[in-house]
Amino acid sequence: MADSSTNSWYPTAAYLYVLHLDRHALAWEYLRRHPDYQQDWLRRIRRPQAAQRWGLRLLEDPALDAREAHPIWFPDHHSVQLYPDADPLPDAVLFRLWNLPGQKHLIHDGKRLVLWVRWPGGCLRFALASGLADGMAYVYAIRFSAMSGACAQALIVELNKLALVDDAVPIAAVRPRPTLSALQELHTLQALDATRAGASLREVAEGLFGVDAVVADWHADSALRARVRRLVRRGEVLMRGGYRRLAQLAALPLA
Repeated sequence: MADSSTNSWYPTAAYLYVLHLDRHALAWEYLRRHPDYQQDWLRRIRRPQAAQRWGLRLLEDPALDAREAHPIWFPDHHSVQLYPDADPLPDAVLFRLWNLPGQKHLIHDGKRLVLWVRWPGGCLRFALASGLADGMAYVYAIRFSAMSGACAQALIVELNKLALVDDAVPIAAVRPRPTLSALQELHTLQALDATRAGASLREVAEGLFGVDAVVADWHADSALRARVRRLVRRGEVLMRGGYRRLAQLAALPLA
């Protein structure tokens, strides 16, 4: 039997970044693994309208993981919209692009300019109005009717966090202990990659939980085997449309 430890999916350390992704970034991780999406990316010049089929404004390179990709979901209920302040106060805060802390990335999606700002422990997307210029007083808007109150409050919390972050790059960022749900996403993505690479359920279990755990509890009715089977099935479901729930997009109509 071939040594599975030499496969790219085997080292769990390669998936640790997944533990700190938000739901939109997780949605991208599942979508980018879809073989049909990968084919649409390769044919993107001849099929420019393919993006909306996947819930995106623009196709994004599936070779990029969530640390490098900047997918813009369509419709995007979770971007903060920035507009020029029509009646600014004397002490109004001015829009200073390069004074914003964290990593910045500008994308034009064919309709608007979108600014991504990432800092340790947070990420925000801003849709910039066409009349907004550097140095202008501004106001922000959140499309409250398109999301729950809890989601809107979460956006406000992220905005407050951004206001407290300075522009210094920390030597190390302290992150909270990963939740059980975050660990489940890591295992799901690793199991999905393993099965797509042709690994058996037992090989998947060895990669995720170790050879000793498999030796101790691997038989037809074992809890470990059932757990791995559920992870594999969950990954397939999320890749083949379930990611839309993570991105809070409408489900596709049944054929």
